[in-house]
Amino acid sequence: MKAFVFPGQGAQFVGMGKDLYDNNPLAKELFEKANEILGYRITDIMFEGTDEDLRQTKVTQPAVFLHSVISAFCMGDAFKPEMTAGHSLGEFSALVAAGALSFEDGLKLVYARAMAMQKACEAAPSTMAAIIGLPDEKVEEVCASINKEGYVVIPANYNNPGQLVISGNIEAINEACEKLKEAGAKRALPLKVGGAFHSPLMQPAKDELQAAIEITEVKAPKCPVYQNVDGKPHTDAAEIKANLIAQLTSPVRWTQCVQNMIADGADDFTECGPGKALQGMIAKINKEVSAHGIA
Repeated sequence: MKAFVFPGQGAQFVGMGKDLYDNNPLAKELFEKANEILGYRITDIMFEGTDEDLRQTKVTQPAVFLHSVISAFCMGDAFKPEMTAGHSLGEFSALVAAGALSFEDGLKLVYARAMAMQKACEAAPSTMAAIIGLPDEKVEEVCASINKEGYVVIPANYNNPGQLVISGNIEAINEACEKLKEAGAKRALPLKVGGAFHSPLMQPAKDELQAAIEITEVKAPKCPVYQNVDGKPHTDAAEIKANLIAQLTSPVRWTQCVQNMIADGADDFTECGPGKALQGMIAKINKEVSAHGIA
């Protein structure tokens, strides 16, 4: 079975989408529609901006979403997903690809999400760190021993076995990194991110995004969408909405998403969008399946 997966923030690069814009009329039409919706020419930043320009949250998230969704749509008849999933931000791309959200509504929600997350980041200095080489259970145990009200550190991204990203207050993350290295982690790397994504510190952003999601039409998708909050397939519009709202303060259970997709028959994964991060994660989760970009 064919699964299509969509990357999250961090996969962006200058020049992303330019070939599509220049060579595909559908891509050009959708990019121009996006410029109109956003009220600024995001294509100018994507195609010719600087890395710093592209790292602005209000640019990064819609840029990755646009590249991902438009790449998929430009596959034509080759784009026939039997299941979809996306990593964090990529879940919005996966929902558009599966027909649960319209292109326009997906972009509006992604932009609302980006702006809400930016505000939450500015309100509480926070960060994330990648923990390499420890079982998930050990990372969970160490985080639980430190985590308390006002001093947050929790597992945030279950990327693949042996790689778990933690999220929280800067001081709590630093303490957790030291304890996890003492516990045997091969590496504990603070990430260059502006905030504690997928943690309780994103609650203000969740409240803001919830209001936008609740007034957005979500349809039953054409195929199951495996959502981050539980790693399970969803086709019910109300469930999809609830999971999308919960996602901002809940861990991204990517390992579980991929394992469940494989258990349900997926043997061919196509990553739509910038970078190859998901292909690498899938290979570490299960070496028996095919994981590749758009041919």
